[in-house]
Amino acid sequence: MEHKGTQTLETERLILRRFEPGDAKAMFANWASDSEVTKYLTWKTHESVENTAAIIKEWVGGYSDKRFYQWAIVPKDRNEPIGSISAVDVDDATEKVHIGYCIGRKWWRQGITSEAFRAVIDFFFDEVGANRIESRHDPNNPNSGKVMQKCGLRYEGTLRGADRNNQGVCDVCYYGLLQSDR
Repeated sequence: MEHKGTQTLETERLILRRFEPGDAKAMFANWASDSEVTKYLTWKTHESVENTAAIIKEWVGGYSDKRFYQWAIVPKDRNEPIGSISAVDVDDATEKVHIGYCIGRKWWRQGITSEAFRAVIDFFFDEVGANRIESRHDPNNPNSGKVMQKCGLRYEGTLRGADRNNQGVCDVCYYGLLQSDR
């Protein structure tokens, strides 16, 4: 793969861009402080905007690495992040990219996450040269799986007791899409 780092991507309704230090208040208010949003995630609900600012500072530092991919999901009509989408694992040996995402509850079921995920899929296949895009979710969070299906990923199976999130040890449903599936 030819890594390019977090590039700005644009869709009909969204700008996917790098996080900036000034995004901490919006990230904290829009999703990171909401325990309903983080219920099935692997990171804890943020307790303060300072916690959020520290995470963003790490991400901003990571942008110098061409293998680091972390986007803010920003609606064109809002001009502040309402969620994030990232490559949580990149495996050059298998040309695989594992994607994770979350979005504020106010924006659930509006197709925003699917729109962002499609843009990221196209970027990784067309620009980076990935062969496989994968993602996973807790079976108790089926709407996350619906996003994956809408974006063309195929259900590949459920591993029992194979993951951990804010609910504890859990089963995990895997989805994948190969370059040749497109």
